[in-house]
Amino acid sequence: MRSPDRFLLLFLSTQLCLRSLVAEPFDYPTAAPSTSWTNNPSLENNFTYADGSMVRAILLCSSNPSFEGLSFAAGFFCNAACDAFLFAVFIVYTDSGAVIMDPVMTASPQVVWSANRDRPVRENATLHFTEDGNLVLRDADSTVVWSTNTSGRSVLGMNITASGNLLLFDRKNASIWQSFDHPTDSLVPGQTLREGQRLIANISTTNWTRGQFYLTVLADGLSAFVDSSPPQVYYIRSFSGPEAKNKSAYVTFTNGSLEFFDSFTKRGVPDENITLPSASSVQHMRLESDGHLNVYGWSYQTGWNVVDDVTSQELDNCAYPTVCGEYGICSNNGQCSCPGGTNSGSNYFRPINARQPNLGCSPVIPLSCQSLQDHQLVALQDVTYFSSLLAVEYGTYFPSVASLNLKTEESCKQACLKNCSCKAAIFQYGQNTSDHGSCFLPWQLFSLMNNQPTVTHYNSTLYVKVQIVPRTTNGTLNSPTSRKKVMGVGVILGSTIGALFAVLLVVGLFVLFMRKKNSNMEEEDQFDQVPGMPTRFSFEELKVATKNFCKKLGEGGFGSVFEGELGDMRVAVKRLDGIGQGKKEFLAEVETIGSIHHVYLVRLIGFCAERSYRLLVYEHMCNGSLDQWIFYRNQDVSLDWQTRCRIITHIAKALSYLHEECRQRIAHLDIKPQNILLDDNFNAKVSDFGLAKMIDRDQSHVMTRMRGTPGYLAPEWLTSRITEKVDIYSFGVVVMEIVCGRKNLDYSQSEESFHLISLLQEKVKEDRLLDLIDNHSNDMHLHHEEVIEIMQLAMWCLQIDSNKRPSMSTVVKVLEGAMNVETCLDYNFVTTTPVMSSNVNHLDASPQQSASLLSGPR
Repeated sequence: MRSPDRFLLLFLSTQLCLRSLVAEPFDYPTAAPSTSWTNNPSLENNFTYADGSMVRAILLCSSNPSFEGLSFAAGFFCNAACDAFLFAVFIVYTDSGAVIMDPVMTASPQVVWSANRDRPVRENATLHFTEDGNLVLRDADSTVVWSTNTSGRSVLGMNITASGNLLLFDRKNASIWQSFDHPTDSLVPGQTLREGQRLIANISTTNWTRGQFYLTVLADGLSAFVDSSPPQVYYIRSFSGPEAKNKSAYVTFTNGSLEFFDSFTKRGVPDENITLPSASSVQHMRLESDGHLNVYGWSYQTGWNVVDDVTSQELDNCAYPTVCGEYGICSNNGQCSCPGGTNSGSNYFRPINARQPNLGCSPVIPLSCQSLQDHQLVALQDVTYFSSLLAVEYGTYFPSVASLNLKTEESCKQACLKNCSCKAAIFQYGQNTSDHGSCFLPWQLFSLMNNQPTVTHYNSTLYVKVQIVPRTTNGTLNSPTSRKKVMGVGVILGSTIGALFAVLLVVGLFVLFMRKKNSNMEEEDQFDQVPGMPTRFSFEELKVATKNFCKKLGEGGFGSVFEGELGDMRVAVKRLDGIGQGKKEFLAEVETIGSIHHVYLVRLIGFCAERSYRLLVYEHMCNGSLDQWIFYRNQDVSLDWQTRCRIITHIAKALSYLHEECRQRIAHLDIKPQNILLDDNFNAKVSDFGLAKMIDRDQSHVMTRMRGTPGYLAPEWLTSRITEKVDIYSFGVVVMEIVCGRKNLDYSQSEESFHLISLLQEKVKEDRLLDLIDNHSNDMHLHHEEVIEIMQLAMWCLQIDSNKRPSMSTVVKVLEGAMNVETCLDYNFVTTTPVMSSNVNHLDASPQQSASLLSGPR
C-alpha cells in the first residue's frame, strides 16, 4: 500500500483507529487518494477461518464496546474454496488490539455488502483509490471489474464507519459516494432501504451472483418478489394509514425492529414496525437464496445464528415460490410431490430428481407453441398458488397476472389456452356468487401448495397446462375435437368469404381516403398508441440536452448518435438522418424496446416525434460498441477471455428473453458487434431494434423482405420465410468474431481468408481451430480448450438447416455449464445457392457494407 505524505492514513499494522472528518460516535479509519492495495498475503491484517473462508482487511475499525468485540471492515473476502474474491464490507470479531480472530471456531465473517458479486476477482487483483477520487477494482489481468465512478468530484478520502458504511467524502465532510446507497442482499442496524431500492438474494450460499428473489420498498409497503417475466410477489407488508400511497416511503433496520416510514410521518416516529428479537449485540438482516428474510444475531458462545425469520411471521413454509421447485406441490408436512390430474389417468409430470423432490417437476411432454391445438388444461384439486393467498388477504392481484378482467372460470381457461406463454389458469371465486371472480395467468409457474385446512374464507381452482399428443390411425386424427375443427374450416370460409370481400373493399377505400386527407396527423398520432410508452421529449429539449448535437458518438444504419445530459443522467440520443424507410424503423424500435425490459437490453428512456424530427433517447454506455474492442481499429487493447465469455453470455441471455420470454417472440434481425454496447464494467447489452419483427406464438414463421447486415444473414433469408432462428445464426457469426478478433467479411485478408465462416469450415475439417484464435490476446491462447468449446457452440448456431440450431435458452445452458454442445454437427456452414438480385434489392440494412452477401460467399 502506497501512502502520500499530504494525507493522514491508517496503517493496519499498528491496529489504530483514527477519527475521521465525518462525525460518528466511534473512531474509524481513513484512507486517501493515490493509494493501492493488492489482494495477496502482503496485506497486513488477514485471517483464515476454520471453514476455509478468508478476509484480507484494508480498513478495519476498532470494535464498538457495545458490540462485544465485533467490528466492521472493508477488504477482500473469499469463501471456502478461495478461488474467487469479493471486495466487500464484512463483520468480523477482533480482540482488544483490533486483530481479527475467531473465538469459537464457527464465527465465519458475515458479508453485508459487496461491490463485485457478479464478477469475483482472483489473487493479485488490485483496488486503486485514484488521485482524482475514483475507487477502481481491477482483476489480476488489469481488467476493470468495478468502479465508484467518482472521478473529478473533489473526493478527499475514504473510510468505513462504525455502522458499516463505506464512504467517499469531500473537503466539506459531505458524502460523495456510500455503500449504503447500493445495498446488495443485507441491511445492518441504522441502514435504510428506500423506495425503489432492492435487496437481491444470492443464487446460493456459495454462489454470490444475483439470484431470483428481491425485496423492495414500494409506495404502499414492503414487498418481496421472485423474478420472472413479469415478477411475482410472494410477501407484502403494507404501510398503515391513508398516507401509504405517498412516493417517499422507506424502511430502516434497527436492533430489535424494522421500522416503516412515509413522508407524512413525523421525524423519528415510525409509521409502524415489525418487532424483532432484542439484541444484546449487533444484528444484521439478509434476504436468503430461498426467499426467506432472516435476522442474524451474535453470541460469543455459538457465533452467528438466525434469531428471526421476518417473512415467516406471515408466511407458511409452503408459501415460498421455490420451496418445491417449478410445478412441485408442497404439502402441509413439508413434503414435495408432482401434480396428478383429474382429467385422465395420465401422468403429465415427473420429478426432475426422484431422490430430491424439492428440485421440482418437469412436463413429460414439453409445451410447444407450434401446436397450440394440442394444449390442454388439467384440473388440480385442493391445490392453490402463493399469489392466490395474497389476493384473498389484500383484495387485489399482482404482476404475476397476465389478465385482470376475466370474470368467469371458463373465460379464464380459454384465455390461457390461447396464450402460449400461459402456464396455468388460476380462478379465484367471488365471495357471494360462483360465476364471478378473478383470474391468474402466470407465465412461469413456481411451487404450488395444498390448500390449508385453516383457510376456509376463499375458493379457487387451478388448471395447469399440459401438452398432449393426439393419437392417429393411418395418418388421420382420432380426436373428435380435431375432426370437428378440420370440418368446420371449410364451412366458416365458405359462409364468410363473400361478406368479408365486400367489407374489405369498403374499408380499403375508406382508409385510402383518410390517409390522403390526414397523413401528417396520423403519422405523428400513431406514437400516442404505442403500449408501454416511454417518455416523450420535445425536439428543443433534446437539442439543449445534446448542446445542439455537438458530440457525435457514432453512426448507425439509419441515424447518428450523440452524447447528451438530462439532469444528472448521461444519455445517448439517436437522430434519424433520413426520411421514408427510417420512419418505419423508428416506430418499430419504439414499439419493441419501449415495452420490454431486461438487464441485457439497452434501456430506452424516451423519444421525440415532432414534425419531421425522429429521435430516440437511450441510457449511455460508456465503453461504446463491441466492434471497437474486438476489431482493434483505434487501439490495441485486448479483452481477456473471461470478459469475452461474459459478453457472449449476456448477448445469449438477451436473445433468450426476446425469443422465449416475451408475450410475442421478437426477432431482432440485426445482431452484430455494432449493435452490442458495453457499460463501464464491460457488461453487454443488445441495442438497435429498428429492424425487429414480432412473431406470434402460434406462428411457425413470418414472411418478410430481407433485412439485416451482409455477413450476418442466415441462409433462410433467401426464402423470406423467417423465424427467430435467424438471430441464432447471426449470434454464431458474432461469437466467431469475438473469439477470432476479426470481422466475418474482412477484405484486407487474402482471398482465401477474407470470409471467416468459410475459413472456419476449412479449419474444423483440418482439425486446426487453434489457428483462428485471436493473436492479439495471450490470455485467449492460455484458455484455448475453453475457446474451442465456444467455437463448437458457435458452429452449432451456424447450421444451415435452421431446425438443427439450438434455441437461445439452450445456448445459455451450455454457456453456464448445464448442457453440452451437440456433437453431431454439419460442418458445411456456407450454402452454394446463389443470391437472387431481386432479393438483394429489398435488403433493409445498414449501408456500411455494400456486398451482396448473406453470411458470405455462395
